[in-house]
Amino acid sequence: MQYCKRCVYPDTKPGLKLDESGVCSACRAVERKHEIDWESRALKLQQICDEVRGSNGNGYDCIVPVSGGKDSFYQTYVMSKVHNLRVLCIVVMAHLQTVEGIENLNLLVDKLGVDLLKISPRPSTLKKIRRLAFLKYGNPNYAEHRVMFSGVARAAYFNNVPLVVWGEDIGVEFGGNVSTTSAEDGSAQELINNDLFRETGFEELLEGTIPDEELFFYMYPERETIGQKNIRTIYLGFYDWWDGIKHYYLAKSFGFQKRKAGLLPGNAIAYDNFDEKLCEVGAWLKFIKLGFWRPHDHCCYKIWNGYMTRKEAVHQVNKVQYDFPAYLDEFLEYHELTETDFFECVEKVRNHEIWHKKNGKWRLRKELTNTN
Repeated sequence: MQYCKRCVYPDTKPGLKLDESGVCSACRAVERKHEIDWESRALKLQQICDEVRGSNGNGYDCIVPVSGGKDSFYQTYVMSKVHNLRVLCIVVMAHLQTVEGIENLNLLVDKLGVDLLKISPRPSTLKKIRRLAFLKYGNPNYAEHRVMFSGVARAAYFNNVPLVVWGEDIGVEFGGNVSTTSAEDGSAQELINNDLFRETGFEELLEGTIPDEELFFYMYPERETIGQKNIRTIYLGFYDWWDGIKHYYLAKSFGFQKRKAGLLPGNAIAYDNFDEKLCEVGAWLKFIKLGFWRPHDHCCYKIWNGYMTRKEAVHQVNKVQYDFPAYLDEFLEYHELTETDFFECVEKVRNHEIWHKKNGKWRLRKELTNTN
């Protein structure tokens, strides 16, 4: 395992490549962002908005998928207030919401004056898929990503909404596989095939264990079906420099609140991914399998946007990366697992190429330092 010399990501991150200078593809992508004509990109987005505004009669011009987080506020603000589109926000209801998550989502709807459609997949089915994905691949959040992408596409189809605006392409912003259409024009039509589903296909995961009638919101419509209604789906981050910290301050101006109890274990910021409880264990499992998780994500983003030096990031990551994630009890209860079940699965998916026992504790074979 090798670390990027500019940020703190290891080369075990899926899709991330280190070049001959030891700099990762995500950092190189940041370099290219400085060369982009953002005014021209903004004009392209304006043109798209002008084309769809009012094209759906009395219906909605645009769908913005939201969770109630800082980026949700920013996306909704840009599309509804800057571009004056009639926005329908869509949320896939979290299994175990936090108090702040509920309050922030309600605040978004109230302060930005938009409608909200809630997709609530059958709880028993969601639990089955999460449990399967955890036990097989150590990726319980597979289920939420699948239902969000597919459910939003179905909502756009049934409501004849001509534009769906996602946030950032994770492959671009965090270094990973980027589709040709995303790179060329910001299209999000391939997002159902991104790195979040790298371990296996959906049908292979289920192996016929769940009947089709329970899977409506998990099945992404055929591209031809979407194409028949001329639905366009884009990443806002293609047209607007994506900066989550800037988004936080905009959301804060509307009353958005960060986590009241402060930082979650292993986190470097208190205003990101805290609207529901079960995702923390899922994020930590990346550490077990790939050698990075929340602190690496948070610190890299700060480095790329000029808020932190690599030296500061190395210190922060080393301070918290071995923290155990929050909400284990809730995770066990929700998935009907014992602690023994949980830790057996953790050890099954642990990557022994990057981990070893040191003084009786699991530690990375190669630690992050200021010199590597």
